[in-house]
Amino acid sequence: MMRLFGALARPALFALDAEQAHSASILALKLLPLPAAKPAPAALGVDAFGLHFPNPLGMAPGYDKGAEVPDALLRLGFGFVEIGTITPLPQPGNPRPRVFRLVKDEAVVNRLGFNSEGAAAVHRRLLARQGRGGIVGVNVGANKEATNRTADYVTGIKTFADVADYFTINISSPNTPGLRDLQQAAALDDLLARVLEARDEATALYGRKPVLLKIAPDLTLGDLDDIVGVARARKIDGMIVSNTTILRPDSLQEKSVAQEAGGLSGRPLFNMATQMLAQTFMRVDGQFPLVGVGGIHDAASAIAKIEAGATLIQLYSALVYRGPALVSDILSGLNARLAQEGTSLQALVGSKAKDWAAGNTL
Repeated sequence: MMRLFGALARPALFALDAEQAHSASILALKLLPLPAAKPAPAALGVDAFGLHFPNPLGMAPGYDKGAEVPDALLRLGFGFVEIGTITPLPQPGNPRPRVFRLVKDEAVVNRLGFNSEGAAAVHRRLLARQGRGGIVGVNVGANKEATNRTADYVTGIKTFADVADYFTINISSPNTPGLRDLQQAAALDDLLARVLEARDEATALYGRKPVLLKIAPDLTLGDLDDIVGVARARKIDGMIVSNTTILRPDSLQEKSVAQEAGGLSGRPLFNMATQMLAQTFMRVDGQFPLVGVGGIHDAASAIAKIEAGATLIQLYSALVYRGPALVSDILSGLNARLAQEGTSLQALVGSKAKDWAAGNTL
């Protein structure tokens, strides 16, 4: 069903501007009576951050920014969904057009700039779905005009502590001026200290919610050393590697579209993001799990992320080009690999991290 739907929907969606197509797909998920996905094989279950995931494949943030369709996405077969990025106050984001397809590259450039309905509206939706099950993480950010961005992240933790299954601290978007400065060691240490304090204060009421840190793929290794050092010292629950990149690989075919300002996501990001993942895995030394995201487009690339060090994985851009059947294709491929080799997902995690860190890419 999903394969047929994707084949029929793609021409109509690609006739629209990229952001209009995104809105149309959200509407379709709201209206279509999607059946529940078949339960994932037990071998694909993952325990991480104190949570049990039915499978390791998650929907990355950026798609369901306002928590409009998390349950529909779970019915597609995702093991978890991350909504957002959400800012405390509503903000429109950057002027349109701000999302661009690089069709030949299976990539997207966006400069959305944390367009958000604001925390109150999104919280109401998440509160209304409580009790439905499924893991839904909340990705929090800061308002563009905030004079104290760290305080905005604290507000996000306090606002969603009763409804989030986990939190992601997004300091790596390239589309909010100065945001990536929070990846610098001193600023990051202060941010994590205050965010974790807010989380701990809410634990007595709502239980302990994992806090993950999302980083950029185009850091220097020195910067990565600093970030991982702070993350380990502050004992966060995990890291997500990585966000979009401001770089433009030479391999891109859609040269004119690639010149648009913004973050590049999709297939061309895969090698860069996976190398950064492997470098992070080697520095974390097993202290906490990693989520691998960036360029996953089939079962082989999903497996490669896990071999590079990811306990969980996420995708988004590939759905634009390959449709919702991609979810079941990846899960089937993962399960087949485990059955063929008589191994486990956990055994694959980081098994080729040294190769990836050394630059031996797909």
